[in-house]
Amino acid sequence: MKKKDEQKLEEMQQEINEAEAEEAAGETADDSEAEATASDTEASAENQEELAALKAQVEKLTAELQEKNDRLLRLQADFDNFRRRSAKEREEISAVVTQGFCKDMLPLLDNFERAMAAETKDVEAFQKGVEMIFTQFQEVLKKNGLEKIETEGQKFDPNYHQAVMRIEDPEREDDTIAQELQKGYMVKGRVIRPSMVQVVSN
Repeated sequence: MKKKDEQKLEEMQQEINEAEAEEAAGETADDSEAEATASDTEASAENQEELAALKAQVEKLTAELQEKNDRLLRLQADFDNFRRRSAKEREEISAVVTQGFCKDMLPLLDNFERAMAAETKDVEAFQKGVEMIFTQFQEVLKKNGLEKIETEGQKFDPNYHQAVMRIEDPEREDDTIAQELQKGYMVKGRVIRPSMVQVVSN
């Protein structure tokens, strides 16, 4: 009987030990879960902070981009206005220049009309009148910037001359202008018609 009671006591003690072990294991698991939950909470907080920082950065970059876009649109509008204003000013300047040139030409027109209306049999007087008009015409053109391109004794320069003929001349150096066939002109340093010339080519 005694042995049975001892055996029962041992079995009960073993059950108690097992129950305590299970409880301890449960507490350990609960602690682990709590730690994991705490860790997850910390990680979640960190992620939220990171996300907030990224959102702030995106908003900042978006604002900067919008500002630059607005500035670009303003610059484009300013440039378009400048281009329109410049074109208008060029047209106005061109009109003023044309008006000035036509005004300078009016006395020539008057003199031509007088010469053509005059009934004269004096050819010499008529020729002198035409020569005076021609001189006046040259002066008007010169006043407006017309310059004759020099060719006499010059070397051929494709910027100012157009070679239409080549001749042999042992007495002259190669590329020397032998003869001017048509006069060339510049206006304020810019060629409007090159001189047609005959060039030496030995």
